[in-house]
Amino acid sequence: MSNTALTIVTEAWVNWFKEQALPRWSGDAINSENGASYERFLPSGEADVQANTRMRVQARQMFVFATAGARGWMDADLSRSVVERLADFSKTRGRHASGDGYLHVLAADYSVADGKRDLYDHAFFLLSCAARYKAFADEKALDDADDIVRFLDSELGQVGGGWLEGDYDSDRRRQNPHMHMFEAFLSLYDASGNAKWLGRAGEIFTLFETRFFDPKYGVLREYFNHDWSLLDGADGDIIEPGHMMEWVWLLRWYERCSGRDTAYYADAMYEKALADGLTEEGLLFDEVSPSGAVLKASKRCWPMTELIKASLVQAQHGYVGAEKQATVALQRLMDAYVSTEHPGLYIDQLGEGNEILVDFSPASTLYHLIMATIEADNYCA
Repeated sequence: MSNTALTIVTEAWVNWFKEQALPRWSGDAINSENGASYERFLPSGEADVQANTRMRVQARQMFVFATAGARGWMDADLSRSVVERLADFSKTRGRHASGDGYLHVLAADYSVADGKRDLYDHAFFLLSCAARYKAFADEKALDDADDIVRFLDSELGQVGGGWLEGDYDSDRRRQNPHMHMFEAFLSLYDASGNAKWLGRAGEIFTLFETRFFDPKYGVLREYFNHDWSLLDGADGDIIEPGHMMEWVWLLRWYERCSGRDTAYYADAMYEKALADGLTEEGLLFDEVSPSGAVLKASKRCWPMTELIKASLVQAQHGYVGAEKQATVALQRLMDAYVSTEHPGLYIDQLGEGNEILVDFSPASTLYHLIMATIEADNYCA
């Protein structure tokens, strides 16, 4: 498949963002009274004003709109206004009573529904700080990032590397929030040029090398005991092809920044995720086993965006067939998940037979979609 085909489908995605997604999500999805983002759109095309508000969604939407504004995909003044209101809402309604960190979930009336402080959530607030600084040269965003890391290190920092799941009891530790901390640190380094952020990313790369990556199977492990030993039981054998693709992209980014050769890991996980995770229709299963058995035959929307990003970065490193894979995946993502009934919306999950399992449009997915589109747009430039 030619580069022309990749350019055409990429232009379709860029236009979808400019003309449909960004206007809808920066308009109807924002509470005009307080600037908060609603959690999702219903199948009717209306914002779900009765849903709880996850604070991580506020952080992700800050990233989306700051990034879109910086790229010229939406009006710069509107971008800044929406982001500033999201940031103000997060600080006034979403901060923990101690002043350190953010709450987990607010109810529909914006009272506290779940007051725990969660590592995964804070990874996205760090990511939003990077986007705010990159888009608006907002020095306060870097101060906010320092405050978040100070809180995480002091309250959740663990001997043995990484952080706890949050300020609550958990029977496990996960690679996933650490992956997003890796992304946030690389983003902060990219935005600021401050090498301290690359150093923090290096700490997580060490965890990846020593704990997350399983060389026996060439897979990414998800769940661990508190000493980073592999979790016993069925959950210890859950492999997510989407997360492996996400790590491929992140490892190649880290390689560009640090000079560390990550090809062994990137190639191994890319090949394994394609071999075990890709369906005949070109979608990705949600979960497989280390040996390749399908554990969960449903197919979320977001892993497709990670397949696209991984394929594009692998193509940049000369991986044969990766550009074609990215082209096919971009088209399959649009055909299978983008709503034809409601402009700017999408389906979250398909079942084993590609029937619709989750038909609402979660705000949290927009971050994945814009990242894949940006990567494709950059590749085609």
